[in-house]
Amino acid sequence: MHTLYLSCRYYPGCRAALQSGRIRQMENHSRPDYLLIGHVTQDVTPEGMKTGGTVAYSGLVAQALGCRVLVVTSAGPDFDPAQEMPGLSVHIVPAADTTTFENIYTAAGRQQYLYKRAGFIAGADIPPQWRQADIVHLGPLDMEIDPTIIHTFPNSKVGITPQGWLRKWDKNGKIAYKSWLPDPAVLSKAAVVIVSEEDIPPEESLRPYLDHAPIFVQTKGVEGCAVYQGGSAAYFPAPGVNEVNLTGAGDTFATAFLVRLHQTGSFSEAAEFANYIAAWSVTGNTLLEKVAIIKKKLRELE
Repeated sequence: MHTLYLSCRYYPGCRAALQSGRIRQMENHSRPDYLLIGHVTQDVTPEGMKTGGTVAYSGLVAQALGCRVLVVTSAGPDFDPAQEMPGLSVHIVPAADTTTFENIYTAAGRQQYLYKRAGFIAGADIPPQWRQADIVHLGPLDMEIDPTIIHTFPNSKVGITPQGWLRKWDKNGKIAYKSWLPDPAVLSKAAVVIVSEEDIPPEESLRPYLDHAPIFVQTKGVEGCAVYQGGSAAYFPAPGVNEVNLTGAGDTFATAFLVRLHQTGSFSEAAEFANYIAAWSVTGNTLLEKVAIIKKKLRELE
């Protein structure tokens, strides 16, 4: 286990935050541009193939939160963005296949398999007019983005969910953890780096992230999240809900955090809001069900 010597704060949780008005719907004076970069996926499920990936989940959530959503992805000819991600502006780097995953949830945690991969996404693939987006979300899933792509966006608030840089896979596609030593020059350019407890095993040190990322967030499932900034750690519990499908919860959290951080500049407001939105998202089964629930909860905050 790694040991962190940090001053700690504990926040009372989403129920108290909701009652106190700290979780609220923001007045929508403008629609920020939210640019997502990473692979869209076809996910193998017991109900058949479903669209997934950070760009799909985060894209539709960002749209529900009032953003104008831009997506740069790579996919095969079987992927139809108009049908799978309606209302989003999608730029596709052509590939022979669409990235295909299978997520298997067990009592011991999630086991993932990678069966197909689409193409690499480089800085040159980003349309020039999108490089000034207000918010940029780097969401690699299978090493499809070079971390230095962050330097393409000097004027944007960049969020990183680095799960795809923390993975390796065997000849059968079984995914395992791969140690990744983050480049300080990359981390320091990010506004926030967000990981889950599953992304980085407990024996790995978080120190490289804490030393260089302005804000570092680790989500902790039903327990909420921890936010690290400037040598301090703050803990934010999540509301209790009846879980139906956990897929996409981390992407939903990251998007809600980034949007609220952009709106307020407050990591505590961002954490409370992200916990609230992500918790309610898992009460839906499909991606579109999750988005509908999020929209309903947002209306209740008005």
